[in-house]
Amino acid sequence: MDNKWKAPELPGDIPHGDMPGDKICIGEEHIRKAKALFPELMRMIEERGEARTVVAVCGGSGVGKSEIASVLAYYLGDQGIGAYVLSGDNYPRRIPRENDRERQRVFRVGGLRGLVSAGLISETVTAELRKLWEEDRDAEPNPDQEWLRVYRRAGRRALSGYLGTPAETDFDEVSGILADFHRGAREICLKRMGREPGELWYDRVDFSEIRVLIVEWTHGNSDYLEGVDIPVLLNSTPAETLAHRRARNRDGKTDSAFTTLVLEIEQQKLEDQARKARLILSKQGELLSYAEYRRIMAET
Repeated sequence: MDNKWKAPELPGDIPHGDMPGDKICIGEEHIRKAKALFPELMRMIEERGEARTVVAVCGGSGVGKSEIASVLAYYLGDQGIGAYVLSGDNYPRRIPRENDRERQRVFRVGGLRGLVSAGLISETVTAELRKLWEEDRDAEPNPDQEWLRVYRRAGRRALSGYLGTPAETDFDEVSGILADFHRGAREICLKRMGREPGELWYDRVDFSEIRVLIVEWTHGNSDYLEGVDIPVLLNSTPAETLAHRRARNRDGKTDSAFTTLVLEIEQQKLEDQARKARLILSKQGELLSYAEYRRIMAET
């Protein structure tokens, strides 16, 4: 690996992504991983000459995308390369709370339809299911009840058809931003989304001195997104991602079976998209080839 570029020491506080209210805490692990990525990232950027470059830092929820993207942007700035960190989490079609409800609705409707198709719906099943809904336990695996296995399997299939798709996220808007950036736009209007219904607005952002746009986003390597030049995958297993979320306290139901199910589906989608990543970083902070990544994931 070319060690031409050395990462500088970080100051006490550095600018971070543009997600309103997002709390990030940069630790030694994030700095170590950013230092591992930086030389290769700089080599790829330099290969593009003076062209504007879009870097996508993707990975499971809570894996450290925001923190690592922020450190990389600081390193680029130290090299005299203007960088901006854009959070893809500003572009769902619903605010987080409403999207959580829609995810659960999609899962439950899909599960019910699966029961109907299998001929397993009955008054008894309906009553038991409503109780599980009230207790928020319908996503829990239950090998002893055939109808619940059918319900969960069908619900998972429906949820997989929603998560990380245009039904959930406005990929066209993000792709349009990346196209404007590549065209050399000096100013771009970027969406801001909070956690309440009225917290939605746009800011005009000056890109006249920005050469690298870093998109930090779970779906940054999605087939639905166009315009990414260098996809970077931060690898983690669902269990590791869940541990990150616990430490970060990202939501109020971190340990629920439904949240675990969402993380499992996200992980599968990340694995399916990993073939396109130009840089893959292990949880230990080591750069991996795609073949090495596949071997590790097969083992875990």
